[in-house]
Amino acid sequence: MLIVNRKSKSEIRNPKSEISLRSGFTITEVLLVVVIIALIAGAGGGLYVGTHKRMLVEKAAREFLLTAQYARIMAIEQQSRYTLQLDAANNRFWLATAQWDAEAGQTTQVIVQDYYCRPIELTGDVKFEDVQIAPMSLETAETDEGDAMVFLPNGSASSAVIRIGDGKTHYAISIDAATGKATMYFGTAEEIKMNSVDLDAER
Repeated sequence: MLIVNRKSKSEIRNPKSEISLRSGFTITEVLLVVVIIALIAGAGGGLYVGTHKRMLVEKAAREFLLTAQYARIMAIEQQSRYTLQLDAANNRFWLATAQWDAEAGQTTQVIVQDYYCRPIELTGDVKFEDVQIAPMSLETAETDEGDAMVFLPNGSASSAVIRIGDGKTHYAISIDAATGKATMYFGTAEEIKMNSVDLDAER
């Protein structure tokens, strides 16, 4: 006896439809992925902002260091006094030197602007956090526009320690009085000692 098992149309399953249903994502899974992506993006954005701020501080410190080194080189080569001027209130600095003005019949201060040197303005939250400049024995570094460091033709300079930072990242630049050489340090300037040389002292 032959028995035929007949199923209704509703009981017959379509394998393709089952596969398509199983391959989808639930709302919970989609939301979980979105949350993970948002967390990763937020962490990456914060890391980028922090890195960018640190780079601004380092860039400003290196520009100040290079300007000081250039001032020393030019003072020796040109046998002329060069002044690295700071305007801490407006977060800027520039290099100046004395030049003879034939029309005025006197020496005037001229800001140095060439391929290697130009006035610099600190950007973002970067500022001069601390400025310590020791006056020279022969001539002081005081001017009408705030703090300044003098570089002389004999290679000497005003002893100074300048700290540049944004409240979190700090760099300190020290200038040696005897040699006029500038050195940059990462961190604060508390441990850096200033020195001075009396060029009038008997040898």
